[in-house]
Amino acid sequence: MELQNLKGVGEATAKKLAILGVTSLSDLLQFYPRRYDDYSVITKIAALKPGAVSIEATIKQITGRYVRRGMHITEAVVSDETGSARLVWFNQPYRANATKVNQPYFISGTFEISRGRPVITNPAMERASDFPVNAARIIPIYRETKGLKSSTIRKIMAAMKASIEAMPENLPESVIASNKLIPRSSAVSAMHFPASLDDLEEARRRLGFEEVFGLSLASVLNKREAAQEKTHIIPFDDVLAKNFVQALPFTLTDAQRSVSWKILQDMQNDMPMNRMVEGDVGSGKTVVAALAAVMAIKHGYQVALMAPTELLARQHAETIYKLLTPVDMQDQVALLTGSTKPKDRTALYNAIASGKSKFIVGTHALITDKVDMHNLGLVIVDEQHRFGVEQRKALQKKAGGRMPHVLSMTATPIPRTLALTLYGELDISIIAQKPSNRLPIITEIISPNSRAQLYAKIDTELDSGRQMFVVCPLISESETVKALSAEKVYEQLSTKHFKNRKVGLLHGKMKPDEKESIMNSFARGELDILVSTTVIEVGVDVPNATVMMVEGAERFGLAQMHQLRGRVGRGEHQGYCYLIMSDSKEPSRRLRALESSTDGFKLSELDLEIRGPGAIYGQSQSGQLDLRVAKLTDVHLIESARNAAVAFVDGGEALANYPALAAHVAQYRSITNLN
Repeated sequence: MELQNLKGVGEATAKKLAILGVTSLSDLLQFYPRRYDDYSVITKIAALKPGAVSIEATIKQITGRYVRRGMHITEAVVSDETGSARLVWFNQPYRANATKVNQPYFISGTFEISRGRPVITNPAMERASDFPVNAARIIPIYRETKGLKSSTIRKIMAAMKASIEAMPENLPESVIASNKLIPRSSAVSAMHFPASLDDLEEARRRLGFEEVFGLSLASVLNKREAAQEKTHIIPFDDVLAKNFVQALPFTLTDAQRSVSWKILQDMQNDMPMNRMVEGDVGSGKTVVAALAAVMAIKHGYQVALMAPTELLARQHAETIYKLLTPVDMQDQVALLTGSTKPKDRTALYNAIASGKSKFIVGTHALITDKVDMHNLGLVIVDEQHRFGVEQRKALQKKAGGRMPHVLSMTATPIPRTLALTLYGELDISIIAQKPSNRLPIITEIISPNSRAQLYAKIDTELDSGRQMFVVCPLISESETVKALSAEKVYEQLSTKHFKNRKVGLLHGKMKPDEKESIMNSFARGELDILVSTTVIEVGVDVPNATVMMVEGAERFGLAQMHQLRGRVGRGEHQGYCYLIMSDSKEPSRRLRALESSTDGFKLSELDLEIRGPGAIYGQSQSGQLDLRVAKLTDVHLIESARNAAVAFVDGGEALANYPALAAHVAQYRSITNLN
């Protein structure tokens, strides 16, 4: 049935529902309220206290009149066996004609004492003989759009009550029983018509479990399917590993050694590795990936490393070149980006196709049709949550008939709940240590009134030969956003506060060659200060940079600021991060947390709690989770649903027996499948 044919909808309302993303009957049933107002407790008039109240009373009289400047006031007197109260509505002239005297009504609104008389202002009111929709119950508050209020949506839902209660089950009976879940129809009904707060909580648990169960089933099935694929076996070469590690200019941490061994063991199997290495900024993920790469190259396989930006790809290529030089593999490294010149590009294509280039570093240019890999054995994807699923799959297909081993890297610590949902089909390894010579970054919140003192402190640091990043939330000034732009800060610093210093400007609207030139100048120490947007958030490595100054810090998320902080203090010198607020208000919970902690995992959990997964992974990818009820901070629920999914697959029951669930799982698999 089309929405416009439903009772109380019609063509006009259907168009307004479409604005809210409701285009089908299924969408409507799952259009859950965003919050609830509790008017479920019926109180006698004599016992009323100021605040939100509900009464059941009889209308004794009702009148309406216009007062000054066209304002209309409707007043009514209601009573029950304990007393009387006055009702007042502003600019609702229809009330008088729509209300019947000497009839009992449910009345819900805000009660107060006005001029010594009890009054309920702008109450919702419904006949006591009817099922209450807008009064005397826990009132669901829905997302609204122009011309479509919650009260109208509640009436539409009330007309759908019988359909909701007849909804079929979509979970296996064994899962419902073992996890003590209420029926789906009862849960959806309770979301729209909660009889009590306890019922509402049970409904949320059931529907949240259902969402995570479907997503978990998808990742479990993806992982089991991937396990059936065959790939190249890359043996472990003990001599090569020792030579590589001994030639490093630093000592590997225990965490790096442990994670490297897991990766090298994975690559000795004929089942494709699908592992993510997550480690805080500065934990040394690249050298772990490089060790895996030299093992693949030694046995004749190609390695592809894809980075989200050209700047980061170029930096990776330089780092890999240095790491592979002691084992005499540096000539195997090639860089392919969008700005590679046509003449060089053709030669590079030929070198890749022939197998002469064994370690190819690049951006999205790696997955174009013109790139023909000779013998791809290992794919390394940096900051992998920044890539779409189709892009990752396209790169993997370059391996031809066999699936390559896949190693993903991220500097964004993943909360456990997201690891189980968004990346449930990945094996995850964590590099929890940082090199012993890294000092914790000193972080400080700065009021805009304290700039003079801060600049004096920074000047001393620059006098010592160090460098500073300044990150701004905007490129140019905005009339609507109260925050300093990169262009404005660059002008202020270069012409006034640090006019004797060499200051550079970097932002995303610049041409690639221009950005590269400025970044290289900063890396070579030719610039003292680099004013930038968040284009330097990930991967930029300048060991001599010790100061990070974040303008308008309250406009950034925790995870993002932690990434920015990780750009400094990467050498032997102490690093400093100054979070400058746009005004002198009390610092937010996020800023206080960043000031007091350098634990990226703790901060990512807090960012998830405060702002949701979009803050960490970007709105488009977090939106793919499509969790309308489940909270990603509910570790117990997510682990229970995950365990139930594993048990269901192990039990061998056919998913096809549950068509609605199967459809959701298929949709999730197309989104989450990395293979």
